[in-house]
Amino acid sequence: MLTSHANLAKFYPESWDYRLKRLFLGKPLVSEQLSGERLNRPIALGVLAPDCISSSAYGTEEILTQMTPFIGLAAFALVVPIMFVIIGVLFFVTTSYLDVIKYYTTAGGSYVVARDNFGPKVAQIAAVALLIDYTVTVAVQCSAGTAALTTAFPALTTSFPLIKNATLLLTVVVVLILIFGNLRGIREAGTYFAIPTYFYVLMLSITIVIGYYKKAVGTLHMIPPPATKLLVDGRLGHSGSGVLMGLAFITLLRAYANGGSSLTGLEAISNGVGSFRRPESHNARSTLVVMSSVLAFLLIGTTLLAHWTHALPYQLGSPTVVGQEVSDVFGAHGFGHVIFFVVQIATVLILYTGGNTSFNGFPFLANYVAGDRYLPRQLTKRGHRLAFSNGILVLGVVSLVLIIAFNASVNALIALYAVGVFTGFTLAGAGMVARHLREKNAHWRRGVFINALSACVTSIVVLVFLLAKFTEGAWIIVVVGPIMYYGLIRFHKTYVREEKAFEANSGKAASMHIRMNRVIVFVDNYDLPTERALLYCNSLNAYSVRAVHFDVDNLVTKRLEASWGRPNTASASISLEIVECEDRRVDRAALELVADAVRDPDVFCMVILPRRGFVSRLQRLLHDRTADNIASAVMHVPRTAATIIPYNALRRSVPEGMRRRQLEGAALEEPPGDEVTRGGVRVDAHLAADLKLAERSADAEPIGDVVERDFVELAGRVRSMAIGNESGVHELRCVLSDNSGSITLVFQGRTNVPGIERGTRLMVKGTVTSLRREAVILNPQYEIVAAPQGDH
Repeated sequence: MLTSHANLAKFYPESWDYRLKRLFLGKPLVSEQLSGERLNRPIALGVLAPDCISSSAYGTEEILTQMTPFIGLAAFALVVPIMFVIIGVLFFVTTSYLDVIKYYTTAGGSYVVARDNFGPKVAQIAAVALLIDYTVTVAVQCSAGTAALTTAFPALTTSFPLIKNATLLLTVVVVLILIFGNLRGIREAGTYFAIPTYFYVLMLSITIVIGYYKKAVGTLHMIPPPATKLLVDGRLGHSGSGVLMGLAFITLLRAYANGGSSLTGLEAISNGVGSFRRPESHNARSTLVVMSSVLAFLLIGTTLLAHWTHALPYQLGSPTVVGQEVSDVFGAHGFGHVIFFVVQIATVLILYTGGNTSFNGFPFLANYVAGDRYLPRQLTKRGHRLAFSNGILVLGVVSLVLIIAFNASVNALIALYAVGVFTGFTLAGAGMVARHLREKNAHWRRGVFINALSACVTSIVVLVFLLAKFTEGAWIIVVVGPIMYYGLIRFHKTYVREEKAFEANSGKAASMHIRMNRVIVFVDNYDLPTERALLYCNSLNAYSVRAVHFDVDNLVTKRLEASWGRPNTASASISLEIVECEDRRVDRAALELVADAVRDPDVFCMVILPRRGFVSRLQRLLHDRTADNIASAVMHVPRTAATIIPYNALRRSVPEGMRRRQLEGAALEEPPGDEVTRGGVRVDAHLAADLKLAERSADAEPIGDVVERDFVELAGRVRSMAIGNESGVHELRCVLSDNSGSITLVFQGRTNVPGIERGTRLMVKGTVTSLRREAVILNPQYEIVAAPQGDH
């Protein structure tokens, strides 16, 4: 019985690029490993909040960068009221997203809310905004993390004498590490990713509390201003008169817009509702409140410390404002300096972790959008380690371009920031307003008021950001955003047009009547690939078989004619037709010949193309790919199909003593046999369900060793299922597989068996028989050992 697996290594060993991928990325993960444990509230806060909470490390500084060059130290009088306005916006957005999470308990991002309430076209505005936001988040968070790193270790900026901007190099290296790590399958749903969040919150909270205490007792001192050339724009302004102290209103708006970047990442909880433990909505809402409260506390704390210490922002972004505050609170010597390093390390970790969250959010959002057919379908495919590899690579490449283009400057990148996320806030709020007005459930008026207020406030922030930061880089968003939106709509129209074309022609294809089949085999030389192709042609029940050779080289043609028709060869029963090809365009000549063969609408033409496989890459260079070119050409002819008959020679193993003979022309290849080598061993997944099956099936025999008519006890995993109706009776066919082989289980008269599905681990007993030359067990006794991992 042929129940054992084929030994694929004999005729198709793993390619060198796959082996290289496995070396760098590790062994592939099975799809069943996608399921994971749900998160409790403390872990969920640590996992989902880094992007949001880490913005407290640079929010205050970004406000100051816009004011200190114009009004100098007077900026510290305005930074506090600006931050309180931003905290007010935080309150409105949080209340809106509490409402979103209440109704969208699986995925409540602004894309899904907009799609549900405004339709897919409006939702693409949210898609564009969030895709841009995720990309800029990687650039900003990693650049800010590097700034915090060089604040703790200034020597890093001078450690590379041949490189002008070491900060840029460090940031690029960090992003490359994140790309590599995520391609290996870094999962956010893990305790390790919560550690940097709590570490950062703890250390910065201690700094703020001690700073409050030192201010109360009068021991918190102002930081002496550095040399003016080191500050933002190389200058420190002077205060004027009036409420704004001489600050231009447009500059105030820029400061407010920069500070608004502190709220990015607030939507992470609503995007990850499905990862919470039940009840998902309640736990997610509670976590959102805690996250917003922590963010508000850290933003107000760092802003007040900046107000009291006069920590000025530097042109290079290092030392950071928060780093100066920590140094001022704990001191620059002794134990205080150790605490300074600890806080900076915590800041670096959460900023890099915040950048990594986009490598989870962007690919998943791209998967949603591609699933709606607004992005290429390649973005829905999972890679070697179950990550959306294409989305990760796109995000990584674009973020690297931004980092390099803006020289890893947080102040420069911030102009691109927040527009996307605040656009998402606006659409989420507006979508919830539409939902409440449409459904009018309990407390719907309150829902309309809260979400309408949030949508208005966040839309004003978007307008302010675009106007105030237009010349500093926001114009890029104004230009790129509509282009991306047009691209998404164009992708969708293309997919819809293809679908309609197939639907319109499906009836025509079903009514096609074929009365005659013709076979044309194109040959070049008479060799083993040609012989095998002719043998296949002789096995077809065709009206006519034509062997065609295009006369491109007279010598080759004469050799072929001399070899054709020899006794005991496949060519003996097939006539050879020589066709002139004056312009030597073989693919075009083949296209014309096949098109003439199907001039009759009742004729179908099968094109047979022998193709040789190659043992080495050198052989690929020595032979052309004519068969592939002809197949690509004839596929455009109606009522035509092209079949390539491969012939793959095997590399012959030669003893060490024959090396000299090889060089003298000994054959390095041998023709493959027609028998598939058995005895292959497949790799087990070793999941929890597999270990449970192994414990229960100690007495089961390997499937690859079963013999016909034996009563056997087998154990394995259901790999595939199909419902048959060949004899007028329904039957469920399940392929049970272990690492040694596979066998088919046939449940006659049934279309389903409760508990049995793909991935189920089974133990079965029954008599092995042969059905249509296939090993089967009819109506076996079975025991369900484990359901597919992750099923509830």
